Amino acid sequence: MSFRFAIAAALIALAPAATAQTPVLDSARAAGLIGERYDGFIGIAGPAPPAVRAQVARINIQRRSLYSSLAARKGVSMQDVGITAGCELLARVRPGEAYLWPDGAWRRRQPGAPAPVPDYCR
Repeated sequence: MSFRFAIAAALIALAPAATAQTPVLDSARAAGLIGERYDGFIGIAGPAPPAVRAQVARINIQRRSLYSSLAARKGVSMQDVGITAGCELLARVRPGEAYLWPDGAWRRRQPGAPAPVPDYCR
């Protein structure tokens, strides 16, 4: 099983927790207040309320735990796992949603634009 496939499979298996979608997060995502980061975590892209910040922190804790476990099993760094997961998660960003690019700038996916996937993900 390839490393990328293992990451994708783990994210799918953990989808209810680590990629959780709740009405509060869905609204924040649609408003561009939160978004996926290139490093596999969710980020705060705008003035998000405390409830959203708390949910983002909870999901990031779950993702960090998953990445740490996968890194130990695969003999790679947690950062490598996060970056690989980021490739998978950025590919899921929908039009209008915010995402953090490796250059540190937040962007929004435009309607009709392809999924924002960095060159190193291909």
